[in-house]
Amino acid sequence: MHGNLATNAELLRAIVAGLGSLQSCRVVVCAPFPYLGQVQALIGGTSIAAGAQDVSAHERGAYTGQVAPAMLREFGCSFVIVGHSERRALCGETSKEVAAKAAQALSGGLVPIVCVGETLEEREAGRTEGVVSGQLEALLAAVSGQALERVVLAYEPVWAIGTGKTARPEEAEQVHAMLRAVVRRASEKAAAGMPILYGGSVKPGNAKELFAQPDIDGGLIGGASLVAQEFVAIADALGAARAG
Repeated sequence: MHGNLATNAELLRAIVAGLGSLQSCRVVVCAPFPYLGQVQALIGGTSIAAGAQDVSAHERGAYTGQVAPAMLREFGCSFVIVGHSERRALCGETSKEVAAKAAQALSGGLVPIVCVGETLEEREAGRTEGVVSGQLEALLAAVSGQALERVVLAYEPVWAIGTGKTARPEEAEQVHAMLRAVVRRASEKAAAGMPILYGGSVKPGNAKELFAQPDIDGGLIGGASLVAQEFVAIADALGAARAG
C-alpha cells in the first residue's frame, strides 16, 4: 500500500526507461486498485504487464468492497496476486479461500500468482515443508488440468519479508524443488512449465545467486520494487540468468 499519482508516474517512467528492450524475462507491475488505470496508461505499448494485488473469489454480486476478475481485465490486468502472506495474516485468508480466488481468477482470464510460505515459528519448528505443501495442496484441490498450467507460484518465507533477511539460495531452492515435486504429482506438464518465484527481501546484491538456482524462476519483489534502479538491476539479473 504505497504510492500516489505523482510518485507512481515517476517510478514507472524510470522503470520503463531502465528496462528498455529487455526481452529475456517477463515483468509484471501489480498495483493497488485505485492506480490500475494509471498503470495501464503508463505501460501501454511496452512489454510490461499489469496485475492487481488481490481479487474476489466471486464473479459478481452483492460483495461490497470486492473486485471481480472481469473488472481487473477492463483495466488491462492479466495477472493478480492471491494469498499474499500479509492477506493471510492480516485478513485471515485461509488456504481454501486463496484457492477459490485463484480458481476464479483463472475462470476470469487472469493468471494468478499464488503465494505460499511459512512463518519464523513454523520454520524453527521444522514445519516448513508441511505448511507450504499444505497451502499448495489446497490450490491443487481447486485447480487442475489445463488451468493449472497457467498458474504462477510464489514462495515467500514470511520471516524474510521486509526484514532484510533472505533465505540462503540453497534453502530457497530446496523449498522451490519441493513445490515443483508436489505439482508434478498432479501434472507433469504443469510442473515443467510453472514459474515459481522467490519473494523474500530480493535485492540487487542477492538476485544473481538466487536466480542461478534451477527451480527459482524469478522474483516477487517487494521493497526493492519501489526504487527503480534496484528493480531494474534485479530484472537484469534475472534476464542474465535466463539467457545463461
